[in-house]
Amino acid sequence: MLLLHFFTPKIAHSSYILAGNQTCAIVDPRRDVQVYIDAARSFGVRITHVLQTHLHADFISGHLDLAERTGATIYAPRLGKCSFDHVAVSEGDELSLEDMVLHVLETPGHTPEHVSYVVTDTSRGSEPVGVFCGDALFVGDVGRPDLFPGRAEELAGLLFCSLHDKLLRLPDFCEVYPAHGAGSLCGRAVGAKWQSTIGYERLYNPALLIKDRTEFINSLTTDMPPAPDHFSRCSAVNGRGPALVAGLSISGPLPPAEFHAKYKDGGSIVVDVRSYGAFAGQHIPGSYHIDPDTNLPILAGWVLPPDTDIILVAPTAETADEASVWLRRVGLDRVHGFLDGGIPAWCSAGYETASIELLSPARFHEQLLSDHALEVVDVRTKAEYDDLHIKRATHMPVADLRTRCAEFALDSSIALICSDGQRASLGASILKQHGFASVTNVAGGMTGYLAAGLPTEL
Repeated sequence: MLLLHFFTPKIAHSSYILAGNQTCAIVDPRRDVQVYIDAARSFGVRITHVLQTHLHADFISGHLDLAERTGATIYAPRLGKCSFDHVAVSEGDELSLEDMVLHVLETPGHTPEHVSYVVTDTSRGSEPVGVFCGDALFVGDVGRPDLFPGRAEELAGLLFCSLHDKLLRLPDFCEVYPAHGAGSLCGRAVGAKWQSTIGYERLYNPALLIKDRTEFINSLTTDMPPAPDHFSRCSAVNGRGPALVAGLSISGPLPPAEFHAKYKDGGSIVVDVRSYGAFAGQHIPGSYHIDPDTNLPILAGWVLPPDTDIILVAPTAETADEASVWLRRVGLDRVHGFLDGGIPAWCSAGYETASIELLSPARFHEQLLSDHALEVVDVRTKAEYDDLHIKRATHMPVADLRTRCAEFALDSSIALICSDGQRASLGASILKQHGFASVTNVAGGMTGYLAAGLPTEL
């Protein structure tokens, strides 16, 4: 038995190769699947199984791409009622992979159809060696049950039973292979390690230490972080079967005139993936801005309309290609090219640009003191805001600006602040789309403001 772990940052996704001597299974694959094909080839094994623990809500899976390219059989939860060709599995089913046996447990709670695969390596013994538990159990956390409207308490109750009546009955030495690590929004506070053991989690996982079912349900249905918009879309896409990546449009260069025509026809949105400093200096009016050094897929999945063509502004072709991959991972498939030559070429063609003023921490502090009408909007998460913020700042998470910007007068002067300037730049681009003319971004965000020794009690 050979186990290989693959971690996809930003979406904090873990996937696995479980291999024997000649064949292997891919568990919970990401959408761009070449990495698994290359790894299997390097170990001299064929990909014969693709195992899905559940219909993932936070990313688009690569199960169909793997099946198409390798001929592997897809195994997915029976309760998922998937539309594509697959073997439906449920409680008590067993799969064989050379000397390994995978026993299926139904472990609903994070999603209604969730299953786990318990692995026994019969060449060594009859006890289970590990469990692919998807998003039911994480290192230091458990899956959130609130992704299905009106069903949070029901699913939290199911999760309690899945954990205590099934997963925690596995031996303490049984290894835990979850589908996410630190940074994932599929839990509240997922640990940084990519694997653990049942025994360790039994002793130290805060959620598992809650033995009362009612208390457990309450803990998972109150004060959960908000879920990005794409979480409500991806499960359905994964269930009916995502479009094959090979069939998607290629994000090639678009000359400024062609890019301008797409921009002006109203059928495309411009997504600028340069640094927030570059975007502030010159950008195409009406653009969304998502700094590539921030969590591009999560923010894009959260704020970009899913059924609209996307054209990119990027510093290089490589950045545009990378952005396209990240967008596809969250189901934003309609990328139709990037601006050839970037903003310099756009300006040389005589097309209109806009800019956003960047305020240094010192300049921002001066405005706080001199302009009492200045609206300060902190666009970080609630946890970040509660930890420390400028007293005068209104809290409004960046994604909420799309719907809550009407709480400010259009002629307001608004200074946006986040942790470093990146999310505030996305917020500024959203406000500009809604007609706000006087919008500034605090460069360096709260990090720079505090580093400059400036006070928060204003």
